[in-house]
Amino acid sequence: MILTGYLQQTQTPEISPTIRWVLLSVFLVGMATIIAVRFYMFFESVYASKYHKPFFLNSIWVKKELSKPQVNLLKQQFSFYAKLNKKEQSIFRHRLATFIASKQFIGRDGLMVDDEMRTLISATAVMLTFGFRNYRLNLIDSIIIYPRSYYSKINETYHKGETNPQLKVVVFSWEDFKKGYHIGDDNLNLGIHEFGHVIHLNAFSNNDLSSVIFRNGFQKLTDYLQQHKTIRDQLIATKYFRAYAYTNQFEFFAVLLENFIETPEVFHANFPALYQNIKQMLNFNFAGY
Repeated sequence: MILTGYLQQTQTPEISPTIRWVLLSVFLVGMATIIAVRFYMFFESVYASKYHKPFFLNSIWVKKELSKPQVNLLKQQFSFYAKLNKKEQSIFRHRLATFIASKQFIGRDGLMVDDEMRTLISATAVMLTFGFRNYRLNLIDSIIIYPRSYYSKINETYHKGETNPQLKVVVFSWEDFKKGYHIGDDNLNLGIHEFGHVIHLNAFSNNDLSSVIFRNGFQKLTDYLQQHKTIRDQLIATKYFRAYAYTNQFEFFAVLLENFIETPEVFHANFPALYQNIKQMLNFNFAGY
């Protein structure tokens, strides 16, 4: 009798119907969420392969804003911003504020980094990635700014800018960065060129959808040029792209990007297939392009 009573007291208590219903509901919701996420990932991959862009581009939970002086800088000194519609401008400001907050800005040779430097340099990065969903360029953590061209001990020469993925930095001469925007149609823009390198390297270091679209587009670009010798000869003969473009694949893309942004009409008229490829790689469907 004593043993029987003990066993009865240690039996597992019956789970109430309410708790069972809650547990089953949680399980079903969890399974449904997993299925929905996987279906969406599959759907978007099919969509992106067909249309060369993400299904949705912007997801803003808490909107960030720039200060009034920063907005004035955009209006006065960054022509791309003025070409955008009101909704796009709002998104651009949010992305720019987010990008600035995500990077460390470091002045060298006595340079004091100010709002103009942070705003205009970052606006270049945001412009070039405006068709990307992931636009923060995680390849770099810091932006180093020199007053003018600086001496590099590594190769014992003066530089205007460089990208160092090992140190996660991009470097600019502020004097030369400003010159890049002083003449807007000479296809020489240090900011566009160096951030072109960052975008290129970042895309080959990440697997987000925008990076995949970029990589596929770059492979398509490479294949196109390999298969069309007449186009390769025409690229060199016209001298539309400066000779530095033919140094390597990274310089080639960076120079093409300078021309794409600064003289899109000339680019499209002379090399429509190349132009369309760059546009798809960047998902750059904005006014003037």
